[in-house]
Amino acid sequence: MGSHSGVGLQGLHDMAGNVREWCFNAVEDSGSQRYILGGAWSDAEYMFTSRNTASPWDRSPRNGLRCARYLGEGESLAKSFFEPIERRAVRDLTKVTAHTDEQFRSYKAFYSYDRTDLEAKIESVDESPACWRKEKISFNATYGNERVIAYMFVPKDTHPPYQPIVYFPSGDARNQSSSEDLLFLKSFDFVIRSGRAFFWPIYKGTYERRFEQGYPDPTTGASAHRDWFVQIYQDLARSIDYLESRGDMDLDKLTYLGFSWGAIDGSLFVALEDRIKLAIFVAGGCWVFHDSYHPAADPAKFAGHVKVPTIMFNGIYDAICPYDTSQKPTFELLGTPAEHKVHKTYPTGHGVVRLVEFNSDVLEWLDRYMGPVEKVD
Repeated sequence: MGSHSGVGLQGLHDMAGNVREWCFNAVEDSGSQRYILGGAWSDAEYMFTSRNTASPWDRSPRNGLRCARYLGEGESLAKSFFEPIERRAVRDLTKVTAHTDEQFRSYKAFYSYDRTDLEAKIESVDESPACWRKEKISFNATYGNERVIAYMFVPKDTHPPYQPIVYFPSGDARNQSSSEDLLFLKSFDFVIRSGRAFFWPIYKGTYERRFEQGYPDPTTGASAHRDWFVQIYQDLARSIDYLESRGDMDLDKLTYLGFSWGAIDGSLFVALEDRIKLAIFVAGGCWVFHDSYHPAADPAKFAGHVKVPTIMFNGIYDAICPYDTSQKPTFELLGTPAEHKVHKTYPTGHGVVRLVEFNSDVLEWLDRYMGPVEKVD
């Protein structure tokens, strides 16, 4: 108590980083879900202010409650404080139509770039982890004389060529000032332990490349947001250019792994990048709380042009990407043939990465399409 200096908007201390706190309010008129807010110690920082829901029977050690006492005698809260709260989705994804092939080719031209010299440089190497070698790399971006930073995690118990996983993080990356720690690596280090290489680019607008005045918001500037997405895609594409240049990666087995933000917008990037052979979207589904995308940067309209095998992992109680309005229609929008796409759900909210079965399900998907990795002593 009092060990952290963070103060909420109402001047209260110690409201974040403990356990999620049950609220009385049900989700809409259903008693099957209740709001549970504030984020737990294991959640991304943005969950402190994000809506979260769970079954009232969920007994996770990350769930708790906060006791309060009213100071005024005889005071009571208004009835409205205890009423169900509806989810205010403003976009009906079932009515979205994919870009035509002609539109897709036209919008794809926004994202083209010149494949100039990367001038790649290994900035540092850390051999201390038991299971992998960590390389910090930089190379030229396609714009503004900038350098892209990236981290490569190379397994120590397999031989090249390695199966590469290119990662796209959650929105928490937009709020961090440094990539030195990469806190969410621990949620996906099982992929490296399986013998696969894990590549984490620091995309425009994240970590030390973040926007000091806030990132472009499509609700206030759709064209500026589109231009940012162009830069993000080009960072991803240049990252794959770099992987090709190494000589120790098997680009025929390149997988895109997007978590939260990286899954919400992942269909756009996977549709645009022909070199991606497999897609894994974790805690995603197209955004339904606004409908302000520029057509050249609308993941829902690009989803029909995703053709590679794709799996979506979601919590069925996710309030950020609700099952009925976001997850299910996004899955149906994907252009991947039915026999090569899977929607796997768990009885949890947005944070599916903490589930043990999630790890094995991801590895099973990778083994199915990329083949198991042969380990060496």
